[in-house]
Amino acid sequence: MNIVCLDLEGVLVPEIWIAFAKESGIPELKKTTRDEPDYDKLMKWRLGILKEHGLGLKEIQETIAKIDPMLGAKEFLDELRSMTQVIIISDTFTQFATPLMKKLGWPTIFCNTLEVAESGEITGFRMRIHDSKLTTVKALQSIGYDTISSGDSYNDLGMIQASKAGFLFRSTEQIKADHPELPAYETYEELLDAIKKAL
Repeated sequence: MNIVCLDLEGVLVPEIWIAFAKESGIPELKKTTRDEPDYDKLMKWRLGILKEHGLGLKEIQETIAKIDPMLGAKEFLDELRSMTQVIIISDTFTQFATPLMKKLGWPTIFCNTLEVAESGEITGFRMRIHDSKLTTVKALQSIGYDTISSGDSYNDLGMIQASKAGFLFRSTEQIKADHPELPAYETYEELLDAIKKAL
């Protein structure tokens, strides 16, 4: 029994925080898990910047409403879902992901949640589970699934390395150089072919 586990941002949709950095004119917010492996540290830093600028959930959701999936992402996902089960495992938040899931045809996503005050200020965040991508892959394996995983960032490496087959997709030169043992692809066609061979 196979199940494919995909990262969301950088794989199927553009990075939300990079889009928001451009929209808000705050270049520091461009930093992602490609730059900072410690997600907890990264999110606390982001929330500090939002507070400093008086920005909340509404402003980020307005940016997300303008984001479309990457060219070919929905077609790739549709074809993949016709062949096997697929779960998107992301460190993003339900408040960010929902409009993007609609544009992708409502695939299954496991992600986290934000703590939001009545004023709309993001006061904190709740992670579903520690090290969620690796933990989720191991849980799926414990109930009889062989996992095939793909992602682009440091926080995807655990699930990629723990899977029956794992692939980097549109990753950084640094991550590819650090992990020459992991096949790295740039197009959905290449990734789909690699997954088909692993199924």
